[in-house]
Parts: sequence; structure tokens; C-alpha cells
Amino acid sequence: MTIEQDEEARHKAKMANRKAIQDKEVALKTVEKGLLVVHTGKGKGKSTAAFGLLLRALGRGLRCGVVQFGKGAWQTGERFAVERFGDQVQWYTLGEGFTWETQDRERDVAAARRAWAKALELMADPSIRFIVLDELNISLRYDHLDIAEVVTALRARRADQHVVVTGRNAKPELIEAADLVTEMTLVKHHFAAGVKAQEGIEF
Repeated sequence: MTIEQDEEARHKAKMANRKAIQDKEVALKTVEKGLLVVHTGKGKGKSTAAFGLLLRALGRGLRCGVVQFGKGAWQTGERFAVERFGDQVQWYTLGEGFTWETQDRERDVAAARRAWAKALELMADPSIRFIVLDELNISLRYDHLDIAEVVTALRARRADQHVVVTGRNAKPELIEAADLVTEMTLVKHHFAAGVKAQEGIEF
């Protein structure tokens, strides 16, 4: 046996062992349920990742909903793309822009309440299987909504419904209730080098 053949044989044995371990672990996972997913952290990509999951759900034929809590004035590429799916997705942008733009707490609270009411409506719709609550964490961070009320409703949703919540500074209560939490970490951002928001990247 040559050195190359020996290395190939050891590699195959190693991969076969790894596959056996992986297959055994996968076989133990038998629970099927709707997930509460949280994307948080200071890094870019929280909403982008949520819309990637939305696209996956749409591709599988699920009816979906989106409620945006903060991004009032932005016309985003992902919304233009998703609108091509017609009534397979319901999209509501109910924020009035970022909190530093409105500078009006009562207005921000009212906008958050309207968005949350729409979220509850989507969660109650038996045909909606996947929902993105974009920037809900921001409304919770500034106490525009009651965290206990939100977590109670999310926990009480239908067993087959997936919900993805995005935004920085996720509250501990929401993290505890979630099935999957991902924290985006900022390593480098073009904004620091003076590069403005780019079409097709930021919006």
C-alpha cells in the first residue's frame, strides 16, 4: 500500500466513524415544533438572516408574515423581492423610522403598539406558519412594549408556528423563552471607513 492509499484509507475510516456518530445524534432528535428564533447583537445581518429564513419558508410553500417595528421610511430590496410571492406573504411596515429620527416617545410607543397588534393578528391566523418580527427587540429595549406581555404571547402561539425576532439588545426574558438565539458580532464595518449604505447590501 502506498502512502497515498494509506492516507486515503485512514481518511475514509475517520469519516465513517464521524458519520456514524452524527447519524446516531440526529436519530435522537424526534421533537417537531414551531421555533422561537432570536437574532441579536451589535453585528450586521440580523434582519438579513431572518429574511433568508423567510425565503426558505416561502420556498417550502409556507404562508408567511412580516411586521417591521422600526424601519418606517426604508424601501428595501427584500420587500420588493418577497412581494413577488403575492398573497403567500403578508408584509407590514408599521414603524415610523428609528427612535433618534422620530424623537417622540409617545409616537414611538403608539407605533410599536400598532405593530404588535398586527403581530398578534398574524400569530392568530391559522394559515400563517412563519413570521418575522423585525426590530421587535428595539421596541422592547426602550419599553415601548411590555416584555412580559410579549413573551407570554410568543409562548402561547400555535405549536407549528415559527417566529423570528430581530434587533440589538434582546431582553433576557426573550432569550430565555427562545429555542434558538444567535448573536451577531461586529468585526469590521464599512461604515467606519466612511462608506454609506449601499443599495443591495443595506436596503
